[in-house]
Amino acid sequence: MIRVTIADDQALVRMGLRVLIEDAVDIELVGEADDGRTALETIRRTRPDVALLDIRMPGLDGLAVLAEVTADPLLAGTRVVMLTTFALDEYVFTALAAGASGFLLKDAEPAELLRAIRVVADGASLLSPAVTRRVIEEFIPRRAAPTAHPMLHLLTAREREIAGWVATGASNEEIAEALVVSPATVRTHVSRAMVKLGARDRAQLVVFALQSGLGPAPS
Repeated sequence: MIRVTIADDQALVRMGLRVLIEDAVDIELVGEADDGRTALETIRRTRPDVALLDIRMPGLDGLAVLAEVTADPLLAGTRVVMLTTFALDEYVFTALAAGASGFLLKDAEPAELLRAIRVVADGASLLSPAVTRRVIEEFIPRRAAPTAHPMLHLLTAREREIAGWVATGASNEEIAEALVVSPATVRTHVSRAMVKLGARDRAQLVVFALQSGLGPAPS
């Protein structure tokens, strides 16, 4: 059973998520909050597998809650998904850099929301290649000069190369085709790069690679 908490200051949004989750046989709602501080208390108390957090909440916003969750060793098993109204919310890149496993639009289809919860609970990322490309196009032109990740030197030349490919939004299959290797080989290098850089998932690896200058140059 996948244990989930939700936090949003809009009662209608919480109600919709609650009904959706309660109808799923493999997902259990274990906590609910209407502000950031209550959300953090609820997450610490329930230790859910997945926390759905609104980016903008009173008292303590979603980014502040995210920072507390990712910094707490006791919550290492909790994956955070940010809820947003806009596909390219100005805080999305910041959230991914801080360790969010992805983001969801509040008006997403019910099936998409449930799939997202299951995907994140399984340890994967919600940042699909298509969404990665959109984030890159929107945010990377605004970034400051690249700053190498402090653990970047631990990556082999191949791992750096593949991390750079991941930062373009390419899928494992696309990378494998371009480099003439197997998808399994790409997955291995991606996993090793994530471990060495301390990335919680592929989404954060994308951010680390971009910030280190491994991704596409600003246009």
